[in-house]
Amino acid sequence: MKTVIAVFLFLISATGPALSWGPTGHRVVGAVAEQYLTRKARARLAQVLDGQSIAMVATWMDEVRSDPAYDHMADWHWVTIPDGMSYADAEKNPAGDIISTLNRVIDELRSGSLSPAEERERVFILIHLVGDLHMPLHVGNGKDRGGNDARVSWFNHPSNLHRVWDADMIDDTKLSYTEFAASLKRPREQQIKEWQQSGILVWAEESKAYRNKIYEIGDGRLGYRYSYEHMPMVRQRLLQAGIRLAGILNSIYG
Repeated sequence: MKTVIAVFLFLISATGPALSWGPTGHRVVGAVAEQYLTRKARARLAQVLDGQSIAMVATWMDEVRSDPAYDHMADWHWVTIPDGMSYADAEKNPAGDIISTLNRVIDELRSGSLSPAEERERVFILIHLVGDLHMPLHVGNGKDRGGNDARVSWFNHPSNLHRVWDADMIDDTKLSYTEFAASLKRPREQQIKEWQQSGILVWAEESKAYRNKIYEIGDGRLGYRYSYEHMPMVRQRLLQAGIRLAGILNSIYG
């Protein structure tokens, strides 16, 4: 049994960055997006998603990780942009990355040439990856697999920096995804417009710009202080992701 567990843990550590926002975070993004859809986009998406909400399909790309048929999507969740470099200068992953995948999927959805099943899957991917891109550690520095190798404790429990950001801080609020989304402050119309008009590369650079602050972990024993300092950033990124996702969906279906 110990051998099996050891092999399992090795396989996990050998892969790329793990999950992005946990289920709650991704559903918050979906719930926010639903608030900013046009009436036309909302009706069209109800057909495309077969009546499912954006919030509930937002975790699809993480759920299918257990299916080998979707192994080719593993590297689409993240991108590496080392410090001092731009995406244009960074070495590209031949298996794809979050930026190239988002651009491709948006183009495919706008083409109108997809079958219903293909369209639904592309929308699933779009919803999830817009959320991923706003989780700062999914724009990695190339040193520690997006914080997965940065071992820390969270309120005295073993964790890693990636997990602290994808789940620990959010889940410790004890809010449901609907409660969390409802707690986010609604920005002014001008702010919404500015966020939606900025592009995917801008969103990636925003995430990259947060990294230095995120890695200020001292002795690695994280808890109340770290959450207090960074929760405003978490809330901002989830809000931006939802509003920007709605902007893309409106441009396709609205």
